[in-house]
Amino acid sequence: MNVVILLVSLVIALVVLIPLLEKYQQRLGLDKMQKYAKYVLPLLMMTLIIKLIYVLVAG
Repeated sequence: MNVVILLVSLVIALVVLIPLLEKYQQRLGLDKMQKYAKYVLPLLMMTLIIKLIYVLVAG
């Protein structure tokens, strides 16, 4: 039951936050962050691979 509550709250937060972030993107300076967006996915994949290796070695 806790997982369902967590997922519902995350979906609601995304539905509310995404339009607000798109609306106030330039005022918050988020357009500068687009140049860093190309690094997020490779770093995330590297983190997942390191975590997978750690789990396989540890146990």
